[in-house]
Amino acid sequence: MISKPSHPIVDMRSRPAFLHPFFGSTPNTPQFEVVRWLNRRVGSREVDHFARARDTDGFIAEMGEAGITVAVMVARSVPSVRVSNDDLSTIAARAPGRLIGIASVDPIELGTDAALAEATRAVRELGLKGINLDAGFYAEPLKATDERLMPLYELCQALEVPAFIMSGPTTPDLSFNDPLAVDVVARTFPRLNIVCCHGFYPRVSEIITVAFRNENVFVSPDMYTFSPGGGLYVEAANGFMKDQFLFGSSYPFRPMRQGVEDFGALGLSQEAYEHATFKNANRLFRLGIKS
Repeated sequence: MISKPSHPIVDMRSRPAFLHPFFGSTPNTPQFEVVRWLNRRVGSREVDHFARARDTDGFIAEMGEAGITVAVMVARSVPSVRVSNDDLSTIAARAPGRLIGIASVDPIELGTDAALAEATRAVRELGLKGINLDAGFYAEPLKATDERLMPLYELCQALEVPAFIMSGPTTPDLSFNDPLAVDVVARTFPRLNIVCCHGFYPRVSEIITVAFRNENVFVSPDMYTFSPGGGLYVEAANGFMKDQFLFGSSYPFRPMRQGVEDFGALGLSQEAYEHATFKNANRLFRLGIKS
């Protein structure tokens, strides 16, 4: 058990519920009940926790109560969940230094050229700190190696911002939950930092192998860290993957405070814990936060 942290904590996957009905913004709706259902499935002790923070001030208060210094808001742009990069940037601007926004683009909806233009605008003009690609969730599901995504990786490498690749057990077609595709991307773009949201769970051993081969691959299993088989992430983080493992609460699908508490009980060494909760993200985003 890690003692209560006295250093900063960077939460690599957190979204205010009020961003979109998908995140549980509206009680008495099917989407709200889905958020409650998923909280139960991943072991939340308080399935209605996300209903407390109804605005940015409430969200910041949740962070403070959990001991989280910085929240990385990874929005989405897929047919069922459209969060505009402008809206995300506006929210991040309300708490500079505490909220970081990650832009999302959908190359199937926009086409490659327009997706590149929007990604460039989001980083250069809106100040967002990375690009999220929900490859398997687009209207036409894509693997991470699809040729339509390659220009976006190249752009991220040129802009020196990380690419976030989201995949896991909720991918509509599980064949697109393919960590081996990340290996190809990492080797094609060796100067590109890649954050693997949801850790490609349950294909844990495969993504760990990819991280072993590629030091530019960061593994962020967030809520699936605590699922059956998640102990392999911890074993790797206590060894070679210390510099590539990231903490994420996955709020609103799991409570922030419980995420911090459960992460401290995983059995990480003190050094691995500090890297996962703070130092790796600090390096990834060049935050300049002092411990």
